[in-house]
Amino acid sequence: MKKFVLAAIGLTLAGVAAPSAAETPPHRTQAPGFYRMMVGEFEVTALSDGIADQPMDKLLTRIAPAELERLAKRRFLTFPVETSINAFLVNTGTSLVLVDSGAGGAFGPAAGRLARNLAAAGYRPDQVDAVLITHLHSDHSGGLAAEGKRLFPNATIYAHAREVAHWLSPDEERKAPEGMKGLFAAARAALGPYQDAGKLRTFADAVDIVPGVRAEPTPGHTPGHAVYAIESKGERMNFWGDLIHVADIQFAAPGIAILYDTDQDAAIGQRAAAFRDAADKSYWVAAPHIAFPGIGRLRAEGQAYDWVPAAYSLKGLTP
Repeated sequence: MKKFVLAAIGLTLAGVAAPSAAETPPHRTQAPGFYRMMVGEFEVTALSDGIADQPMDKLLTRIAPAELERLAKRRFLTFPVETSINAFLVNTGTSLVLVDSGAGGAFGPAAGRLARNLAAAGYRPDQVDAVLITHLHSDHSGGLAAEGKRLFPNATIYAHAREVAHWLSPDEERKAPEGMKGLFAAARAALGPYQDAGKLRTFADAVDIVPGVRAEPTPGHTPGHAVYAIESKGERMNFWGDLIHVADIQFAAPGIAILYDTDQDAAIGQRAAAFRDAADKSYWVAAPHIAFPGIGRLRAEGQAYDWVPAAYSLKGLTP
């Protein structure tokens, strides 16, 4: 009886073709974009807002085309560059602080994913106490509001006074190149609902936003660009904003600028100082446009720098 059953099964299977790979459609989706680590007693969650293709071969300046091509090939980089847009959530235990808000709808369907990744990471927009804006380009502030409504209803927005004054100024908008004028309208749309609600705060000098979280002005990329630093239990992380745009190129050659810089000389100077300080002191760095999660450390190698990305870890977290 057993031999008969096995034989029957064998005949049945022999007559049925196994499904081919072509008959199993690929999913073509990515895992939820969040990465979590501890800095002292502060929980830091990197949040992916998605990506944007950028023609960096046309945007990067102060480098000969042949040298740019050499550096790109060395890192297997092709143009346009698929550029990460990252934001960072810091839970200090008493405050929930978001550094930058992503692009919102400004960069198409490949970006604007911060809200869903915030939810995947276990948080809600209404829990955020403060949003710290490194600068008001739309890939860093476009996720603040939509259709005139605050997307972080209980949060106070912080930005440098010069940054707010510049991007909300009709005079500066009139003087701006035609291709930059849209950034002024985008800044008004992002900040307006918070300004109307009395939820916009500015600072002029280095200042503590909440205990353990500090703002440090770094003008150059924009008139009021700022970085933010957190410190807890002797550990530190600096949130760089747009001190760097293309890690594969600018760590090797920090003197390369980008057309988006308001003052290229100042931007290069701020980048050089930030690279040197991070390498000398070995603290963590978090950057919006370094490949997600955009967190790592720097090591000096002559006039260049080596980026050492954070490894996947459960240290200080629940397995």
